[in-house]
Amino acid sequence: MMVLVLIVAGLGVVALLMVLFAPHIRKYSAGGACMSMTRLDGKTVLITGANTGIGKETALDLAIRGARVIMACRDVEKGEAAAASIRRIYSKANVEVRELDLADTSSIRAFAQRFLREVNHLHILINNAGVMMCPYMKTKDGFEMQLGVNHLGHFLLTYLLIGLLKRSAPARIVVVSSLAHNFGWIRFHDLLSQGSYNSGLAYCQSKLANVLFARELARRLKGSSVTVNSVHPGSVCSDLVRHSTIMSLLFSLFSLFLKSPRDGAQTSIYCAVAEELHSLTGKHFSDCAPAFVAPQGRKEETATKLWDASSELLGIVWDD
Repeated sequence: MMVLVLIVAGLGVVALLMVLFAPHIRKYSAGGACMSMTRLDGKTVLITGANTGIGKETALDLAIRGARVIMACRDVEKGEAAAASIRRIYSKANVEVRELDLADTSSIRAFAQRFLREVNHLHILINNAGVMMCPYMKTKDGFEMQLGVNHLGHFLLTYLLIGLLKRSAPARIVVVSSLAHNFGWIRFHDLLSQGSYNSGLAYCQSKLANVLFARELARRLKGSSVTVNSVHPGSVCSDLVRHSTIMSLLFSLFSLFLKSPRDGAQTSIYCAVAEELHSLTGKHFSDCAPAFVAPQGRKEETATKLWDASSELLGIVWDD
């Protein structure tokens, strides 16, 4: 009985301390903030998955800076609601919503075709959309969903828009990855998880693919005035973990230690606007500062092999 009383008392003390120090914990958890005052008047920005979370917060920030922000969303209705919310916060926001389903290459091609027909410039592309730890499922083209959306969908979108980015240079591409890339391996023998599937490992593989794609694309674009960098937004309180009961529970229990979507958007914003990054490319950032890249994310051979495998799966050929 005494042990139980001590445990309850201990938990009570911990809870009290967390309440008392909550403001300090939240400030620490927020991480780095983008301090750049750069304006984006006359610039065009495209953000995938901008209807919620860090994508929406990124769209809001860049709209306030004067950019024309195109929000590419799978669910147009939710996208329009997000755009309306941004306009309520900033009445002058030039935001528009366009349909894009990254799990369907025909949707990606249709989006790009219309985009190239109607938009004359693209100065910033933020590959932000993603899915996390979902049950095994396939995209419309038969790709494992996490690799298909997080990597292959953005790989194809970037391929289709790269010419416009080059013509609009100086331009920037920001690829949202994750700390999870540290635990990922590119399983070339079973890239689409047809032999076996683990939702966590498949997510880590897709995030590693993001880092490798950013580094390889940066290498290929050197001299073009189009920079490419990847980012880890931090552990953000969002609905991205909805497919994992364990992750959802942990995020609920430790919500005080998580970033808000606004905090999580800071590094994407930083890489999109910071003056000091105008020529920096092929790097990885977290909390608005250069971040560690796992050894498997630095191997040129792996990056090239993944590039070739991705191009083959999508049936595309990049111009060198």
